[in-house]
Order: sequence, then structure tokens, then C-alpha cells
Amino acid sequence: MSRDTQLKERWEQLVTLLSKQFAEGDVLDLDAIIYLIGVQELGKFHTTFKKDEKVNLMHIAICRLLEPYGFYEFDYFDSEGWPHYTVKENLPALRAGEQSVLMKEAIVNYFLEKGIIA
Repeated sequence: MSRDTQLKERWEQLVTLLSKQFAEGDVLDLDAIIYLIGVQELGKFHTTFKKDEKVNLMHIAICRLLEPYGFYEFDYFDSEGWPHYTVKENLPALRAGEQSVLMKEAIVNYFLEKGIIA
């Protein structure tokens, strides 16, 4: 099985699983899944977030997702428990489709690491 085929199958499996669990069957998009990862990483599950906090949650998720690729490194938790990352390497210029594939791959790897999908 090619790497692209395996990624596509795992992505579809993950989207189905998360959509059933968090969206009552509506299909979650990439941004929604990134948001969920941000909430997971923050660990404040029963909190109502303001708009700017939602953006920060997505930033946390992106940093965490791209950390294994060497782009970010965890730095510290602030006094409110929010994780902070430092930039280790700037992201290369990617076309929209390439960004999407990178993020999907990083998300699939995240959930493989967590043992949520196989």
C-alpha cells in the first residue's frame, strides 16, 4: 500500500471516528480537528473559550503537531496552564494542497501516537 493511500485511509477513519464522537455525525473539517487537538493539549475540556482563545488553541495544536517535524519545540506552561512553544525552524513555503497534506499527516501521526487509531 502506498504512503498516500495509507494516509488517506487513516485520515478517513479518523474523521469518521471524531465526527461521530464530537459532531453528532456531521463531518468535521481540518480546522475543527485542529481545534479539538488544541483543547486536548490544554486539558481544559469543560471550558467555554472566547474567540481569541480558540485561535490560541489552534496555534497550540499546530505547534504540537509540527513539533515532531522539527519546526517547534515545547518551552513551558504559563501560570494558567497554557503551553508555549518556540520556533526552531521556519516552515517552508508550501502550496495550500501541500499544507493540507502535511497537517493531515501530522494529525494522523498524533492520533497513532495516542493509540486512538491503528
